[in-house]
Amino acid sequence: MENMQAVNSFVAAYLKKKGFKEAEQLLEDLQNKESAPIDFHNDPDLAKFIHHFSQSEDDVAQYQDGYSKLRSWTYSSLDLYKHELLRVLYPVFIHSFMDLVAKGHLQEARTFFNAFHEDHELMHSRDLQKLEGVLSQSHLEEMEFARSLRQNKVNIKICQYSYDLLLQYLHKTQSTAMLGVINEHINFQVTSVEPGSISDDTEVVTLIGSCQDAASLINQKEIHWGLLEDSLEERLEKEGGLLSDSEKTEAENKEGDVDDSKKRSVEGGKQGASTKKLKKDKAVNATAKSARPEAKPTPAAPRVKPELTLPVMSTEVEQSILEDLRNRVQLSSVALPSVSFYTFLNTHNGLNCSSISQDGSLVAGGFSDSSLKVWDMAKLGQQAGPNGVKRSYTLFQGHSGPVYSATFSPLGDFILSSSADTTIRLWSTKLNANLVCYKGHNYPVWDVQFSPVGHYFASSSHDRTARIWSMDRIQPLRIMAGHLSDVDCVQWHANCNYIATGSSDRTVRLWDVQSGECVRIFIGHRSMILSLAMSPDGRYMASGDEDGTIMMWDLSSGRCVTPLMGHTSCVWSLAFSCEGTLLASGSADCTVKLWDVTTSTKAPKNEDKSGNPNRLRSLKTLATKSSPVYSLRFSRRNLLFAAGVLSKNV
Repeated sequence: MENMQAVNSFVAAYLKKKGFKEAEQLLEDLQNKESAPIDFHNDPDLAKFIHHFSQSEDDVAQYQDGYSKLRSWTYSSLDLYKHELLRVLYPVFIHSFMDLVAKGHLQEARTFFNAFHEDHELMHSRDLQKLEGVLSQSHLEEMEFARSLRQNKVNIKICQYSYDLLLQYLHKTQSTAMLGVINEHINFQVTSVEPGSISDDTEVVTLIGSCQDAASLINQKEIHWGLLEDSLEERLEKEGGLLSDSEKTEAENKEGDVDDSKKRSVEGGKQGASTKKLKKDKAVNATAKSARPEAKPTPAAPRVKPELTLPVMSTEVEQSILEDLRNRVQLSSVALPSVSFYTFLNTHNGLNCSSISQDGSLVAGGFSDSSLKVWDMAKLGQQAGPNGVKRSYTLFQGHSGPVYSATFSPLGDFILSSSADTTIRLWSTKLNANLVCYKGHNYPVWDVQFSPVGHYFASSSHDRTARIWSMDRIQPLRIMAGHLSDVDCVQWHANCNYIATGSSDRTVRLWDVQSGECVRIFIGHRSMILSLAMSPDGRYMASGDEDGTIMMWDLSSGRCVTPLMGHTSCVWSLAFSCEGTLLASGSADCTVKLWDVTTSTKAPKNEDKSGNPNRLRSLKTLATKSSPVYSLRFSRRNLLFAAGVLSKNV
């Protein structure tokens, strides 16, 4: 009975403080009539909830004490469950800090931040740098990162026993402040598996939208990731013109055998010598075959119909592409590509982006002074500028802000550039003139990419949208909206029916070009996505982020096949080899890395419990002297082109 009186007094104090006079009067009437009291014993959580709100709002010590005790309890837990429980600390820490700021306790919030931020420096240093700038309540509303954290929940995978341990602790200690933060900002995905089996999962801690099931529902949509019907590659395969190096060698050997047999029939006296020579050739061929591992046949990609009206290709261009395909070098883990690296000199920190044409004959650079410059490798040192001064590049001027992205058309006759002036411009490399200015975005355009067939292109912007355009229309054909922050990069699928976008909200989305709908959400990165690449067969996608992590995704399932660890800084560019066996990555750490895609996508995820096996898939690291790698491109013949700027600050 005494407990019920205490509860009633808490309720009365709360109603009086909030000014709910009618509710307070009703409570008094119920007590005066000696009505049967509400039994709070069956709902202890409700009693704690009411007790929490009856406390003084100025009591901020509950955050400091509650988090400190939760931290101590977590670090003293059993090692088997500690790594799972530690995941809870970071979201509780940042939301406790933001709650204190929102309630106006700025000095206490700063003290709280300084006391515990070192625990999370290793994994979340970039986030903490942003939160350190929150100095007032208005900053929480104005800062995009803080607003995104406040509006969305953090999804944490945790095993059942760890979850039960956490709940027991919270109820036992009556940590109402911590319980409130966890209930409001964390969504637990409780699993029945052992703790160790999800320790290396890339999705253990992710930021999700207000609708928890939105991502899983979207990823159930059907997508057709195959290649286009009647493509040049398919035509060449049917004709038998696209042969691997081993097949070419076998064909040459057969021709040699036929020639030798003819010679033996004509020149019988030289039969012994011919036999010795034939045995020697076969021995050499056998040695060459043994040096190269046997490639397992991969199932052919399904064929799909185009959803866009594709441009007509001239016969001359078609023959040129077919010639390149016939002479393509087959790459593998033991047959790495040749690399041609273009270095920009004397840019004075003004170079923002670079792009390389399909055959490597043209190289473009976008600069902070709003200019776009294109170098023709065949004419270096031959062009004469004004007043007879030699100029090694063609200058394109028209933008009124820094140029952030540039991309060549598949044939190299056009180039697109995007700028901080919110526009995209189409230039002719034949006429050296600006043809069209496309306006539609409301903020700076970070990236623009031509489709694999030309004519169509996609752009991404600070306005959180991606847009699809065609060269003959000045208005966008589709607008893709859904990201929670900047859309930093965009990439076309091999069949042109989908585009992928990477965002500062740490997610990658796949969009249907025809409907404009999001058909996949890829969650797992821990920082903003800066680069994307699609495999030539359309089955996989690679994404690189600000922390140097590369993730390989299966488009059909929407799950991460393998993370590729190795870079120590931002991954600015990714490119698949033409047959899809290798992935090249260029980073701000001044290296180009080559990864074995075949091994990475086929190896079991838990093949080595002693460590993450996916970190060992790097085939080779190519280091530059002091040049961050801005762009990469495989030619149709599988020559790798790369570009970067010589930097003295690295």
